[in-house]
Amino acid sequence: MDKVLLTPIEAATALGIGRSKLYELLQSGRLPSVRIGACRRIPADVIHRFVLDLPTAR
Repeated sequence: MDKVLLTPIEAATALGIGRSKLYELLQSGRLPSVRIGACRRIPADVIHRFVLDLPTAR
């Protein structure tokens, strides 16, 4: 079974970006997340939607 929720580090790795950039996206609200107690997690489907919604260079 694939993971449904990713840690910020796992999400950054999946996106190919650094931890600081990921936290910047979370802070700005461009990348939604959920909190479970003190833990922040990013749903895997949010990662996929984020990538699909990125503008493409022409």
